Amino acid sequence: MSNISKAFENGKTFIGFVTAGDPDIQTSEKIMLKMAQAGCDLIEIGIPFSDPIAEGPVIQEANLRSLSQGTTTDKVFELTKKVSQQTDIPLVFMTYLNVLFKYGYDNFLEKAKDAGISGVIIPDMPYEEKDELQSVAVNYGIDVISLIAPTSEDRIKMIASDAKGFIYTVSSLGVTGARKEITTDLNTITKHIRKVTNIPVAIGFGINTPEQAKEYSSLADGVIVGSAIVEIVGKYGKNAPDKVYDYVKSMKDAMR
Repeated sequence: MSNISKAFENGKTFIGFVTAGDPDIQTSEKIMLKMAQAGCDLIEIGIPFSDPIAEGPVIQEANLRSLSQGTTTDKVFELTKKVSQQTDIPLVFMTYLNVLFKYGYDNFLEKAKDAGISGVIIPDMPYEEKDELQSVAVNYGIDVISLIAPTSEDRIKMIASDAKGFIYTVSSLGVTGARKEITTDLNTITKHIRKVTNIPVAIGFGINTPEQAKEYSSLADGVIVGSAIVEIVGKYGKNAPDKVYDYVKSMKDAMR
């Protein structure tokens, strides 16, 4: 069992995402530590990948910036280990199945555990293939996080019933990115999930304002914000850490 539950122990949970190595490894470390200081309860660390199919333009560009700096998965492991030694909030990897295939599940998960990782989110892994990875991950105390999309419908019970860590509820169809309006009936989806599991539920994809953070955290146990943070990093580069701190603090304050 991982320590992800710690993130949900003190009120509504703010989960922030950042692409490792954007704009560079050293600044990434500073950004993540500033996120923790600002009240982030859990950090999703994106491992840059050449074909991030779940991502919109903002995070796609972050992946390219990171890769152009020479970021490798091994360097992300090293970066994450440094961060985990300086903060006690849970850290999870967001990456794609090809990265794990390249390493082999055992090798990747062993390195992830050593780096202080508590969970992995693999958006291109079908639910039907989850057990293949989870059966290995459990040996390292790492949770494979389940995603539930608006189209999951009858699959909600099946996916939620054996979820680990927390459930990532996708707010909208399509790729990641800030949205002015989210029209999905997230209240109903969250109620369906809670009928079959006590695992915490966090809503992501599109949330980018304090008002949205307050609204959607009232429906679930927390919210996930990625593109809005990555956009700040893209805009300010090496000067992003303090800007990210201010943004994360405003989001977390709105949820208190």
